[in-house]
Amino acid sequence: MLRRFSWQSFLISYLCSMAAVSAQELELSPAEIPPGLSTVEFFGSAVNRNMKFDIVLPQDYETSSQRYPVLYLLHGYMQNYTTWGRNLAASFYARNLNDLILVLPDGGNSWYVNYASNGAGQLNNWEDHIIKDVIRHVDENFRTEARREGRAIAGLSMGGFGAFALGLRHPQMFISIGSTSGALSYARTEAARIEAGVEDVPAQHNPENQAQFEQVDAFIAEIVAMPGFSTQEERTPLGKAFDSVEQAKAYDPFEIIYNVQKSQMPHIYLDSGTEDGLIQEARELVQLLMVNNVPFDYMQSRGQHNSEYWRRSVGHMMTIQHEVMQRALGNRP
Repeated sequence: MLRRFSWQSFLISYLCSMAAVSAQELELSPAEIPPGLSTVEFFGSAVNRNMKFDIVLPQDYETSSQRYPVLYLLHGYMQNYTTWGRNLAASFYARNLNDLILVLPDGGNSWYVNYASNGAGQLNNWEDHIIKDVIRHVDENFRTEARREGRAIAGLSMGGFGAFALGLRHPQMFISIGSTSGALSYARTEAARIEAGVEDVPAQHNPENQAQFEQVDAFIAEIVAMPGFSTQEERTPLGKAFDSVEQAKAYDPFEIIYNVQKSQMPHIYLDSGTEDGLIQEARELVQLLMVNNVPFDYMQSRGQHNSEYWRRSVGHMMTIQHEVMQRALGNRP
């Protein structure tokens, strides 16, 4: 019998566990926005709505004519575009590296895929939103190294899956792909569910945590501040990500990695906490890479699926991906 595993249940449990933390600890207030970080609002044609992303520019950006490599960091399920830069120290590491533009897009609770079917008149092409809307807007409005050698993508949890799915589907666009605590088997699990004929039932909140969940949701919605796309209910796409096994497999990193020629394979980075339930997926992908003689960087250290671990892991991940881009651009001996 197919073992039913719900990513929504797993990640909702994570968010509810955070609900006991005060709002001040969950997010920084507007007065505490880190140096160099700003928010960009623009129209995302792939999702037919106004969207936002946070961006961190190098300290000398305004006084130089230099072009900079760009790292795109994707947030996790039930997180948003403010999470990485304002709560998880990514802006701190970006400013320390200095010759790097950091872009923090928003993908709602979409898993960064183009939905097979949409509900309520929505347009949920979230892969296209990142690949076409966000990257095009950044390259057209900022001094970027707008080529493969100057572009990397990474993410945490759902964002780790997104970075690998998008990076392997578009290897001509990214020199490096990274995942910290990645939910890498999401598409594979969905393919197995569809093949077994198991209905996709939305996860339910634990009634004991409902009041705390609503309090946290309302607080975060004020920070996200995108009309019609701020609460968790609004940020969860209506429709189906996949209608068929084939559609799910088309996003499965364990499948699509075989479609990439070794000469075009992006640099690969993975890490996970040893007490994280998702570490087995990272280890499985590492084994696949080893068997096929594909180079990669892997790290595991003590930690769980939480912000304490990500504040440590992001600096390591960003430093490695930054170095990969600088070498690809010819800026290292």
